Amino acid sequence: MSCLPAVNRTRRQLARFAGAEQGNIAVIFAIALVPILGFVGAAVDYSRAVQARSSMQAALDSTALMLSKDLSSGAITTAQISTKATAYFNALFTDTSALPNVTVNATYTASTSMGSTIQVTGDGNFTTTFMKIAGYPTLDINTSSTSAWGMTRMRVAMALDNTGSMAQSGKIGALRTAASNLVDQLSTLAKTNGDVYISVVPFAKDVNVGSTNYSQSWLDWTDWNSANGTSTCTARNSWGQCTSSTWTPANHNTWTGCVTDRTQPYDTQSTTPTTSNVATLFPAEEYYENGEYYCKTGNSPQLQPIMPLSYDWTSIKTTINNMQPTGGTNQPIGLAWAWMTLQQSSPMNAPALDSNYTYKQAIILLSDGLNTEDRWPAYGNGNTQFNGSIDARQKILCDNIKAQGITIYTVQVNTGSDPTSSVMQYCASSTDKFFLITSANQTVSVFQSIGTSLSKLRVAR
Repeated sequence: MSCLPAVNRTRRQLARFAGAEQGNIAVIFAIALVPILGFVGAAVDYSRAVQARSSMQAALDSTALMLSKDLSSGAITTAQISTKATAYFNALFTDTSALPNVTVNATYTASTSMGSTIQVTGDGNFTTTFMKIAGYPTLDINTSSTSAWGMTRMRVAMALDNTGSMAQSGKIGALRTAASNLVDQLSTLAKTNGDVYISVVPFAKDVNVGSTNYSQSWLDWTDWNSANGTSTCTARNSWGQCTSSTWTPANHNTWTGCVTDRTQPYDTQSTTPTTSNVATLFPAEEYYENGEYYCKTGNSPQLQPIMPLSYDWTSIKTTINNMQPTGGTNQPIGLAWAWMTLQQSSPMNAPALDSNYTYKQAIILLSDGLNTEDRWPAYGNGNTQFNGSIDARQKILCDNIKAQGITIYTVQVNTGSDPTSSVMQYCASSTDKFFLITSANQTVSVFQSIGTSLSKLRVAR
């Protein structure tokens, strides 16, 4: 009997076995299953660990910020920093199921010429669910946050409405209190002279730059000379009538200190005045209405002179407390001169900036009314603004100020029936920097809020 059929059958069976794939797939899947599950599990564990670290970072950021505020204000001593850091962190950190035990440490670096810092670090262990299979039962989670202060210096200019309507409803008294309190609030942030500077610009239709500046080259006497002086008759006809006369301008030392808006477009710019371009100069004038010279020293009511940038807190508050309500509303001139007080050039010559520091500059504009008059009679008559002309100039001015990186806060005191000021809303650097108050006593709390915003410390990671 031939063995060929048996051999053929065996050969066919071996061929079918070699071509079968079902068993290979099962084996390969079984081999690959472990690393696949490991990768998926690792991704899940890692995602949870990242979320826990983010929660830790947020809590450390807030802890560092609060510690720096406490220390700079004297609320805690350096010996209490670590204890206070742990207490703040435990109150803020909510992801305790993922990181049940976090060790918090705080390191304080004392004040130097470049500022002070507090670094808060957190260390914890995240318990894994899947990665423990691969021999990683925990993951170390650590991060830190640093709060720095003293490296940012502040310059704040206050443009304050001193118009006649501020005499109503206790507004001028509330403004004096609020502005004085703000000086106290900001001055506490200064550890050395020059850390904080404040200027004050009382305004009505004009501003008072001080009559002692009569010899300054940045003044334009064109209009003043034509309105203030003496006419002398030099020839008369046979009937005794004067047919020729000469005009002698008054001595400039009799000027009372008022200046009005610069010639356009310089009324909306911070261009340094130069005698070669008269339009850049500041027009001297006598602000005279209702029998009063509003810039004359000793006259009542009197528009207080501008207080340039200073850290003489007593003198600043004296200027504020001497403010009297008088005249019509010209917000742009108050803003323009507040801006000028921040410039390191004529006429205000602000102190030079130190390259070792960063600077935060801000203008606070408070007004209780809408714009009614400025240098140009066609723009308003003291009671009414015509065609929004003054507001249009103010918007250009505010755009230019903000383009220089200066933050503008605006406060409208609306105790009457005026509409909400669209130009003051426009001028504010953001919606949260415009304040509408309807009673004088709200002025104090609003200025306190602005002071808190200005003094807020930034967290640096």
